[in-house]
Amino acid sequence: MTEHKVSDLSEKRKRYSDYLELSIVIAFLFMIISIYVPRAIWDEEEFFEDKSHFYMENMYDVQNFYKSVMGDYNPDGLWAVTVVNSVRDSLTGDSTYLGEQSITLNNKTFNVNVPKGYGIEFDTTFGFPKTRRDTISDTTATIVMFSEELSRNDTTYIQKKRLEKFLSDTNFVALLDQVSSQRVELVNYYDSYMPDSSMYFCPVSEKPYLISLKDEGNTVRVDSPIEETIVRRRYTVFAFKANNHGFINDGSKSWDR
Repeated sequence: MTEHKVSDLSEKRKRYSDYLELSIVIAFLFMIISIYVPRAIWDEEEFFEDKSHFYMENMYDVQNFYKSVMGDYNPDGLWAVTVVNSVRDSLTGDSTYLGEQSITLNNKTFNVNVPKGYGIEFDTTFGFPKTRRDTISDTTATIVMFSEELSRNDTTYIQKKRLEKFLSDTNFVALLDQVSSQRVELVNYYDSYMPDSSMYFCPVSEKPYLISLKDEGNTVRVDSPIEETIVRRRYTVFAFKANNHGFINDGSKSWDR
């Protein structure tokens, strides 16, 4: 009888120990989740806020390009995107597509006035500045030319691509040597893109940005369409939240203040 009681007591202690270990594991997992899940949600919130700001900047810039070819702003963001992209496409096919030009879009024909430098400004505005290192191969030629100023032969070093010009010169005397070399050159450039219709819509609410004209149409404002905080549940107890992403008013960004 005593042995039976001891066995039961031992069994109960074992079950208690198992439950305790399970509780510790669950508590540890919950602690990990409590630390990393909120951080992941905050990162997600920041990602969509930055993406929304990027879209708003693009829509504001589109309005300025639209005004440069049409003379005024247009609260219809989708139409403005279509017009400015079409003008850029036309310049890609014909670099002389400048000044007064006729354009047809959506069965509608109208005139645009394309300013000089539109293409370059477009590519730098809608582009990410980057750098790369290019390896340049070159050949240096050593030549002898008669110098009338010095009244004697003079040794000159030139790039091989210019050699033909010197060979035909009456003062050319001799080609002494050609030496190949390589150099690394740092090149700055823009990784350009075309603003598209998706940028007209907030990535969180999927509603179009609010584009309004101010000061009798002389300035334009782009507002986030989020009116009330958007809440989306994550893992039941956590939530993704997105508040209004601000505005751009005549070039002034609310998030830069």
